[in-house]
Amino acid sequence: MKTVRKASLAEQVFRRLSDGQFASAQTLADELGVTRSAVQKAMHAIEEAGVPVEFVPHRGHRLRDGIVALDVAQILAQLPAHALARVARCEVEWALPSTNAALLAAGEPPFGQAAVLLAEHQTAGRGRRGRAWVAPLGGAVCLSIAWTFPELPRDLAALSLVVGVCALRAFGARDVRGLALKWPNDLVADGRKLGGILIEMRAESSGPAVVVIGIGVNVALGADVRARVAAAGNEAIDLLELGGDADRNAIVARLVGEIVMALPKFAVEGFAPFSAEWRQADALRGRAISVQLGAEPQVGIARGIDAGGSLLVETPAGLQRFVAGEVSVRVQA
Repeated sequence: MKTVRKASLAEQVFRRLSDGQFASAQTLADELGVTRSAVQKAMHAIEEAGVPVEFVPHRGHRLRDGIVALDVAQILAQLPAHALARVARCEVEWALPSTNAALLAAGEPPFGQAAVLLAEHQTAGRGRRGRAWVAPLGGAVCLSIAWTFPELPRDLAALSLVVGVCALRAFGARDVRGLALKWPNDLVADGRKLGGILIEMRAESSGPAVVVIGIGVNVALGADVRARVAAAGNEAIDLLELGGDADRNAIVARLVGEIVMALPKFAVEGFAPFSAEWRQADALRGRAISVQLGAEPQVGIARGIDAGGSLLVETPAGLQRFVAGEVSVRVQA
C-alpha cells in the first residue's frame, strides 16, 4: 500500500494562496492550525523557490497572477471519457529532482494505459544532452507520461515529433496561436522557446518497452527566471506573454488527452499520420542552420524532414540526413 504523503506547510500555504484571493497570515494560521510565525516562514520558503507573495495592507497575501496549483481531481475531471480510460494513475508531487527519472524508476503501467506524474517544482529538471531545464515553482508544467509498448515501435526516433504535434493540438484548443516546432523536440514562438520534450526509455533487447515522455512548458516564468535563462544564452517565452490561458490543470488535461490518444495510433501506424501537421509547423525549413554532430558542425539549409522524421539539410557536400537524438540545432544569425 502506498504511503500517503503529508503536505508540507509551504505546500499547504501555496495551494491556499493560489486561488487569487487575499488572505491574512493570521487567517491562514487559524485555518491550518499553526502559528502566524510558521505561516510567515512558509511564505518565505515559497518566495525562495521563486514565487513572489504579494502583500496589500488590510487585505493580506496572495500569489502573483498566473499561478494556479496543480490538482489531480481537476485534471482528471477535464479529460474526455475516452482519454480518461487510458490513464492508469495520475499524481502530483510538491518537489522532485525529475519527473522523468521518477517514472523510469517506477513499475511500468499496464498495456494501453498511462502513468502520469507532475511536480510543482523540479530541482534537477533535464533537457536533451543533459542540459538543465529551469522550471520555477508554480510557473511551469513539469509533466511526464509513462507508456508501455508491447514491442518497440518502428518509428521510435520520431516519437518526440509526434508529441510535438500533440502539444500543438492541445494549445490550439486553448486558443494559443503562433506556435511552431523546432526539430527535434522544441516548442517555439516568436523565435523563443516555450517548451521542450525529452523521451527516455527502459527496454530489453526483445519484449515490452517502457517509454517516458517528459514535457516542460513555460507558463508564468517571472522576471528572475527569464534573467537566468537569458544568462544561459537562451531566450524563453511563456503562455502569459502569448496571451494564453495559464490554468495549468486545463493545460495538462489537454496535453495528456492528446498524447494518450495518439500513442496507440503511433504504435500501429508510425509517424505517417502526424507528419503533415509537423511539416506545417516546421520552424527551421528553408533557414540556414548549424547541426552539431561530433566535433565539427554541419552548416547548410534545412529542407524539412523525411518520412521517418529525420532532419534533412542541404550542405556543400549534398543532402545530409540527421537522426533525432544525435544532434543539436542552432539557427544561424
